[in-house]
Amino acid sequence: MKKIDTLLECRWIAPVQPRAAVLADHAIAIDGGRIVALLPLEQARLEFAPQARVTLPHHLVTPGFVNAHTHAAMTLLRGVGDDLPLGRWLNERIWPLEAALVSDQFVYDGTRLAALEMLRAGTTCCSDMYFYPEESARALRDVGMRAVVGIIAIEFPTAYATDAEDYLRKGLGARDMFRDDALVTFTLAPHAPYTVADSTLARIVTLAEELDLPLHMHVHETAHEVTESLTQHGVRPLARLDRLGLVSERLIAVHAVHLDDTEIALLAQRGASVAHCPSSNLKLASGVARVADLMSQGVNVVLGTDGAASNNRLDLLAEGRLAALLAKGVSGDAAAAPAAAILEAATLGAARALGLAQRIGSIEAGKDADLVAFDLSEIETQPCFDPLSHLIYACGREQVSEVWVAGVHVVRKRQVVDASGASISAAVMAPLPAWQNRARQFLNVPA
Repeated sequence: MKKIDTLLECRWIAPVQPRAAVLADHAIAIDGGRIVALLPLEQARLEFAPQARVTLPHHLVTPGFVNAHTHAAMTLLRGVGDDLPLGRWLNERIWPLEAALVSDQFVYDGTRLAALEMLRAGTTCCSDMYFYPEESARALRDVGMRAVVGIIAIEFPTAYATDAEDYLRKGLGARDMFRDDALVTFTLAPHAPYTVADSTLARIVTLAEELDLPLHMHVHETAHEVTESLTQHGVRPLARLDRLGLVSERLIAVHAVHLDDTEIALLAQRGASVAHCPSSNLKLASGVARVADLMSQGVNVVLGTDGAASNNRLDLLAEGRLAALLAKGVSGDAAAAPAAAILEAATLGAARALGLAQRIGSIEAGKDADLVAFDLSEIETQPCFDPLSHLIYACGREQVSEVWVAGVHVVRKRQVVDASGASISAAVMAPLPAWQNRARQFLNVPA
């Protein structure tokens, strides 16, 4: 028998590749952080001698979720601007609070809190876009997550950087800091067409080609953004980005709510991805993305939570259910965005958009063991006729019981643990009262 680190004995497995497959009574063999085999349970017991055997008799195991768009540190701003439209939300709450509060310590503390929440919801990797990217990477890794960190660019000064070139220089420096960390990769993340100049965007296209990095950017989030672009540039934002060379297979167009047929066809033709953030889009009244049309045209639609300040939850499973229901309701087609397609959007599709599909996103031999086990034994998920359907339409993040990142068991019985198996919640929660008090003082809100 072959010695391995871990054998997961599963009631069901949804490997994602092939898309709609569900395997019953199978096992996943893990060694050195990678999946070495996916095979029937009885065969696995004959072939492998695991150091750790994990029995999951009522569970569905899937690849770890990949949150394709978030601002993790903004978890410290959860609830500060609720029930406001995007313009007021940004100008009256978010940007003033960021100017007053954001620092390297703010980003580290907020991102650690976000990582804890995401891991408990089955997210093993997130694509983050925020200031102090080195602190985002450090916080995500300290809690045990895989990190895709955005090298942001924006034209106006903040506490982090003075201008677009300074943002890029510091972001590239952060990339150098984590060059040897196998669980940290980077994107180039210009904020949005309306906050980044043509010259900066041209520089970013060159960097993306030189460094082979994805491009992560808010695009067509609001109707106002489109109107302003027509006034200032004579073209819609996506046309401007295409003229500058940004619309390619590297592009992850975040939100992409206000697209016409020509723009959907352009994204499909160029092989771009769309990061769909339905809760944030609805909460800020930005609109509803044309997901059914995007999927039918072959656009790689992936899922993101956005930040907790515009969503309040970092729960990718909730985004998946909402995305499926909205696609059906808007298109009038109950078959639009089926459960299997939504699971792929939250896993392999997002990994593909981020350049990680060779490493994560599906349960296959040779890939990193980023895995989630959902317990389907509780009242809310009984009876179970189709575990894949249950995952999208019946499960919540409370069904997440176990999580592994690169073979490391980071969530056990819903508790995020360190290498010794001790809960790390207290260390993450300790700084939060001080940040909350500072935000309350700034907003003149009584305790």
